[in-house]
Amino acid sequence: MYLIREVFQAKPGKAKDLVKMFKQAIPYFEKDGMGKNMKVMTDIVSTYWTVVVESETDDIGIFFANMRSATMSNELKDIMKGYMDCVEGGKREIFLIE
Repeated sequence: MYLIREVFQAKPGKAKDLVKMFKQAIPYFEKDGMGKNMKVMTDIVSTYWTVVVESETDDIGIFFANMRSATMSNELKDIMKGYMDCVEGGKREIFLIE
């Protein structure tokens, strides 16, 4: 089992917008095989405006294959509209759950 953290640095004042988008998008991401047990978190003690989307996957190969081939439904496109206006940068962390 793998734990995946997508760590986003939101633009000042945009973290709440990003959180709202991700919370609405989670059912679509899970349905499309982008992970399971997904949750959205915000960092309260480190860098301001940090938003983390955490998920789990049993097969990291399938996770990456789904990412490469993913196409967004019209509903998901509507939810994620303005995403790039909210984000300054980010990174992905992947952990093997022992």
